[in-house]
Amino acid sequence: MSDQIQFVVEKLNQEPFRKNYNLITFDSLESVQLLQLLNDVLGEIDPKHAVDIREELPEQTAKRMLSLLGILKYKPPGSISDLSAFRQGLVTGSKPVIHPVLHWLLQRTNELKKRAYLARFLVKVEVPAEFLQDDTVADVNKQYEELMEAFKNLHKECEQLKTSGLSAAEIRRDISAMEEEKDQLIKRVERLKKRVETVQNHPRMLEIARQLRLEKEREESLAQQKQEQKNQLFHAEQRLQRAQLQLKEMHHAVVDSKPESLMKKLEEEINFNSYLVTEKIPKELESKKNSAYFLQKVVAEPAMSQSDLSVLEIKINEVNAQMNQLIEKRMMKYEPIDSKFSMYRQQASIISRKKEAKAEELQAAKEEMSSTERQMLQKTSQAHELEGSEVLEGDEFKHYVNKLRSKNTFYKKKRLEIAEITAEYGILQRTEELLKQRHEAIQQQLQAIEEKKGISGYSYTQEELERVSAVKSEMDEMKGRTLDNMSEMVKKLNAMVAEKKASLAPVIKELRQLRQKCQELTQECDEKKVQYDSCAAGLESNRSTLEQEVKGLLEECVQEESNYHYINCMKRNLEIQLERAKEEMKTYVSPDPQERRKALREQYTRMILEQENLGKKLREKQKVVRESHGPNMKQIKMWQDFEQLMECKRECFLKQQNQTAIGQVIQEGGKDRLVL
Repeated sequence: MSDQIQFVVEKLNQEPFRKNYNLITFDSLESVQLLQLLNDVLGEIDPKHAVDIREELPEQTAKRMLSLLGILKYKPPGSISDLSAFRQGLVTGSKPVIHPVLHWLLQRTNELKKRAYLARFLVKVEVPAEFLQDDTVADVNKQYEELMEAFKNLHKECEQLKTSGLSAAEIRRDISAMEEEKDQLIKRVERLKKRVETVQNHPRMLEIARQLRLEKEREESLAQQKQEQKNQLFHAEQRLQRAQLQLKEMHHAVVDSKPESLMKKLEEEINFNSYLVTEKIPKELESKKNSAYFLQKVVAEPAMSQSDLSVLEIKINEVNAQMNQLIEKRMMKYEPIDSKFSMYRQQASIISRKKEAKAEELQAAKEEMSSTERQMLQKTSQAHELEGSEVLEGDEFKHYVNKLRSKNTFYKKKRLEIAEITAEYGILQRTEELLKQRHEAIQQQLQAIEEKKGISGYSYTQEELERVSAVKSEMDEMKGRTLDNMSEMVKKLNAMVAEKKASLAPVIKELRQLRQKCQELTQECDEKKVQYDSCAAGLESNRSTLEQEVKGLLEECVQEESNYHYINCMKRNLEIQLERAKEEMKTYVSPDPQERRKALREQYTRMILEQENLGKKLREKQKVVRESHGPNMKQIKMWQDFEQLMECKRECFLKQQNQTAIGQVIQEGGKDRLVL
């Protein structure tokens, strides 16, 4: 569930929503905000639903969302009996209902946009049968169905053209480029013809050029055939190597094994193959056939409307109610013997599941082994192809491994000696540092004593005097030194070194013992660490399995709690309905006629009678209208003809008046002339 919420938050923060949510703010959204968010997502899929839910009633919002989800073929999680809880959760804006819907919508937004677009044209409008009796309505409905089929075909062709990767612009560009290239080739051929016509024996040379071209094409085909033959030879060599390897493995298996082990191995393989053939593969085949049958059935069915879906939902609810009744009857007839059988059945189902899991693991291991063998063959062939390289096999490989082991032991021995020498060098360095520190401490004590006695610097002055006198004596006696003095000094130095070695020998011996003990302890620590790692890995695997079991139990607990609350809500609704039914029965049985009129049955009966009377009046009115339709149309036609006739008379009268007025004007003009 947390992964779903994380996915929903990431999608809502992207285009085109850009909500800028995090897990805390998204989880703290109220029911109205969640419904508005769901409506925004639906509006992105279908623009008709981009409305504000505060401007419409909750029932209208739920009905609109349910209709669109039905068109998009959303299936709520859980059984079909939870549909009423799903509708109620959608009305109230429940998080366990809204979150899966958002996850499903955001997971396939482009696909759902396409489905919503097609639904506007492919969801069939249901026309009642009594209206289809009219010829005009029937013709329009038939034309509507034909247009729907034509739209389906055109949409399929459009999708095929989109997926084909071809566009009209690209085709036009290709055609224009090919035409330009064709024109260039024609011009080039004409130029070459003009150039060749001046050469002697040009027909023979053209024939020779044609033969040369044919020979080159033949050479290319032969080279291609040669390459194919090489590839076939390579594959044949690989098959031969694989067969030789299998033969060698069979020889090793025959040499190293006994007849009993071979028989046991064959029996195991036969049992496994028989299990695959008799149990596993038939089940998988049957499940595939069932799924294919259901898919074909769904494809063969026509597009379903909302009324068909509602009818199917009613049938499903009835079947679920019958199933619940049968389960309750079976639980009422429960016997203790069935509990033992159920326990055995449960154990048998667990064993069968484990068997199927082990069979799948064995199949996967066999596939992995075959892939490893193929890789080994490829590596072997690659090693053979390398120049000057050989693949060691059998005794040669064992001899090579033994040689490497001996070299490894010699290397470890020398490395140990180097480590001992390095340790001794470190000890000597440490001794030198200690002596220097002791000398410095003695010098500091001497200086402190001199300061205390009031002769500070005495030792330094004495050292300087001794040094100067020593230098002077050395300079005086440098020429008088002899070889005996030098040999005596060497002897003293050797004696001092031997003395130091003798004093350090027991310490070094003890240090070697401690180093050996440290190595043993280090080896023991590595072994214990390996044991600890293996034990920790086992405990970690047990912990992971226990965590998975706990997680499954927690989810089951949450599911059971939700079922419990749902059952309580249903129980409360049924109690309210029962109380309303009791009140209705009480008012219906009441002797008081005023109280009886308040009953819903009486009210609905009166409403039904009023509607029936209204329907009778409307049918009578329709009958009268149909009977008087023909005469009325004739009367309308007569009035239209009469209106045209009167209009014609008015025009004639106006023309006549105009003519009389013109005649009077002419007469008056003649009289005036006579008077003059």
